[in-house]
Amino acid sequence: MVHLVYCDNAGKKGEKVLDKILAGTKTMIVRGAAGRKIPHSRVFEGERLYFIEKGSTRIMTTAIVKNVQNFVKLSDEEITKTLADNQGKLNLSDKQKVRWHKKCLCLVEFENIKEIAPLSFEHQGNMDDWLILEKIEDVLVGTSIPYNYKNSKFIRKQTGVSQGQLDK
Repeated sequence: MVHLVYCDNAGKKGEKVLDKILAGTKTMIVRGAAGRKIPHSRVFEGERLYFIEKGSTRIMTTAIVKNVQNFVKLSDEEITKTLADNQGKLNLSDKQKVRWHKKCLCLVEFENIKEIAPLSFEHQGNMDDWLILEKIEDVLVGTSIPYNYKNSKFIRKQTGVSQGQLDK
C-alpha cells in the first residue's frame, strides 16, 4: 500500500509540518484519536508515504516508512511520555502536543525523504487526512478512481504476534 498524508502547513512557523519534513527536522508523523482511527495498525515498515499540504492540489514529497508504533488505551501520563520520548523525531509545537494528546496513537517514522516532480491531486469530498491506496495514481488527475475506504479497513496481518502485543 501507499499512503497520502495531509500536513498542516498553515499557522505559526513552529507548526509547518511539511517544511520541517523537508528540512529534515521532522522524521516522524503522529495520528491520534480516542479510538483506533486511520492509520492506526494499517501502515507498515517499507511502505511509501506521499505528503501533501492541506488545501493543496500538488503532491511534491515522498518518504519510506522506517518504523511504526501503535498504542491504545494510554493514560494521560503515558501519552505525555510517549510524545516526549519521540519529540526529537516528531518536532511538535506546544499546540501540536495538545492536539495529539489522545488515548490511541500511531507514530510513523520515515526515511529517504525526497522532493518529487509535482503530482496533481484530485480531491474528492469523502477523503480523510490520511488515505490508504493501492497506488498513488488512484488519486491523481486523469487517473483517479472514486475513493472508498476498503484499503482502510482494519486487517490483522499474520505476524505470529498477538493483537495485545501489537497494541503496546
